[in-house]
Formats: sequence, structure tokens, C-alpha cells
Amino acid sequence: MAFDTIFLNARFDGGTRQHIAVANGRIAAIAPADQPPAGAETVDLKDALVVPGFVEGHIHLDTSFYGDAWRPHKPCTDGFNVHERVAFQAENMAVSAPMDVRARNQLDLCIGHGTTQMRSHVMVDGSVGLKSLETILRVREEYKGLIDIQLVAFPQSGILSSPGTPQLLDEAIGLGANLVGGLDPASFDRDVEKHLDVVFGVADRRGVDVDIHLHDMGTLGAFEIEQIAARTRALGMEGHVAVSHAYGLGDITADYLKKIADVLARSGVAIMTNAPGARPFPPILALRKAGVTVFSGNDNIRDSWWPYGDGDMLRRATTLGYRSGFNIDEELRAAFDVVTASGAKALRLEGYGLQVGAKADFVTLNAEHVPEAIVAVPQGRSVYKEGRLVAAHGRIARKSG
Repeated sequence: MAFDTIFLNARFDGGTRQHIAVANGRIAAIAPADQPPAGAETVDLKDALVVPGFVEGHIHLDTSFYGDAWRPHKPCTDGFNVHERVAFQAENMAVSAPMDVRARNQLDLCIGHGTTQMRSHVMVDGSVGLKSLETILRVREEYKGLIDIQLVAFPQSGILSSPGTPQLLDEAIGLGANLVGGLDPASFDRDVEKHLDVVFGVADRRGVDVDIHLHDMGTLGAFEIEQIAARTRALGMEGHVAVSHAYGLGDITADYLKKIADVLARSGVAIMTNAPGARPFPPILALRKAGVTVFSGNDNIRDSWWPYGDGDMLRRATTLGYRSGFNIDEELRAAFDVVTASGAKALRLEGYGLQVGAKADFVTLNAEHVPEAIVAVPQGRSVYKEGRLVAAHGRIARKSG
């Protein structure tokens, strides 16, 4: 076989040093250190730790203000309130830089840190129509070859409470969105069944996956998860549905959690958590032990919901581990898996990982192994997409075309 590029002296997490041969954007061979392949351009990785490209499983390309003027955070008047935060977001968006500029800023940030796969939620509802989606679709096209992006049609203003949204969600899939989303069926739209009728109706009719935002706490949130899981099984959509945030899983009893975890595992419903500050979040190890796919994302980056976020999924894994009390190497590797392989499973990515036949999407790190990378969060990374250098030291190296 003819190779396009041979990456010499790659160090894998287990400590082995091997050479990676790439052909047509995929890993064509992995050779022992004493048997380097020949016959192609070579790149010496100089014993850097090589890991798969990071999977950003939940972000909002349309609402970040990263790279725009600083906008002081405005707190809710009485605790966390989704309706109020949505209103603050609308006020900020009205005076922000153009959406395409802000989306590019955020993509450059994420790619520079090593993200090669992304799922972004984009507002599609009666308040904005399809305008935001149309903008982000154009930006996605610009970034082909740098990053693969799934887009979720996200009803930020609700479905039942935002006139015209059910039809808009359906139209969004025809326009190019990959998934249909939802938002707090009980507390926002106050009708769990009708809300889910729309979401799963679009998914079933259009043959797409589902990713629902769920902020509702305690037993209410757990009940909604059970209803989502039931819909998933009824439509044969096991492995095609995710619940993002699922705060309620972090503040229910251990017995109830075990029951819900078993329901999620049987239904193949994945859970996204970014371990947000000052809020309960799903217990990662307990869910993984039950067979639930847990993945992660940066979610909001310097937007109307909070001022934090740096687009670095490795640092997100550090946050997951820190907030979960992970200390031993096995736990640190679990945190890393959440932002890599488990993210790939949740997003149903084809050809992910460091094995022959997979896409040559990988990142080099200055660390001995994954546990050290989680706690040190080394910088100075090189990011490769389908065997091409796309970012180095936090900066984009090339654009597509």
C-alpha cells in the first residue's frame, strides 16, 4: 500500500512507541518502533504522547461572545431560571458582533486545543426562525477539513410556548441540521408528553437522532428521563438519543439513581455532563458502571449563561475529574474517555480512534501518559485532521481548500 504520510516516534498511552502510516486520511498501518514504514513523507513526532482528537459533545456556536466585547454576567433575580436566562441572552445577542464572526472565533479556539469532532446546538424556534441555523451552516461549510460538526435544531424558547416551532424544527432538518433537540418539557413548556410528541415525531419522520436539554432537578428531572427513555425504546431508537445536563441525576437517592441508570442503559440513552460549577451533576462512575454512555462538552463559552469557558476538552476532562473526586489513574482515564471514545460513541462517529482503518484525527501532548495529561493539561499541542496538521500551539495552521 502507498502511504501519504508516516508519523514517526508516536508514544501511545500504554508507553509503546510506534509509527503511524496514513493513506487517504485514514490510519493505514501502525508499525513497531524498530520497523518504520517507508516510501512516504515523514513527520517526526519526537516521542510525543498521541491521543485521539477530542470530541466536543455539547456547545453553542451561535450564542458565544468569545472574541467579542466583554459582557458582564447578569444574575437571575431569584436563583437559576431558564426563562430569565433566555431573555438575558436575547438582549445580549441584539448588540453582539455578527454571529458568523463569533462562531469562527469559537471554532478556532476549540480546534486549536485539539477538538476534531463537535456537536453544536443552534437556536431554531419562533424567536429566531431558521436564521441562526442558516448562518452556522455556512460557517460549517467553511470549516470542512478542519473539524466535523453535527448541528442540533435547538428550541431555546420552547416548543409549545413558541408559536411555529414544531414546523421550524422539521424544516431545520431539511435545511441541514443533523439532530432535533428539546428543552425542559415539564418546566419550560409544562407538558412533557406534547413536547416529546414533537421532538420524537420529527426524529421518527426525518430519521434523525435526538439530544434534549434537561435542567429540571430531582424527581421531576428523573421522571422526564424515564419518559424520554420510554419513547426511545418504543421507536427502536436505542443508541440514537442523548439527554444533556440531566442535573436531576445528581440530586436523587442512590436507589433511585440505580433504577434510572438501569433504564438509561437498557434504552441506550446517553448522558452529557460538563460538571458545571455550583450545581449537582450526573455521577459519572455510577452511570458508566451501569452501562450508560457518558460524554461531555464545554457547553457555554463566555455567553449569557456564564462568563467561563476556554474551549479545551482536555481541561474539561480535568474539571470532570476534579468535581468527581477522581484521583487514581483508572478514574483519570475514565474522565479522558468521556471526552474521547465515549463522546465518539454518543455522537455515533464512524472511524474514531487510534487503530488501523480509523480517521487519522489525533493530538500530540507533552505528557508521559493520559493520567498526567489530565492533571497537567499541557499546552503546545499539534492537532491533525485526517493526517493533515490543522493547528499548532493553539493556532489554526490551515483552512480547507
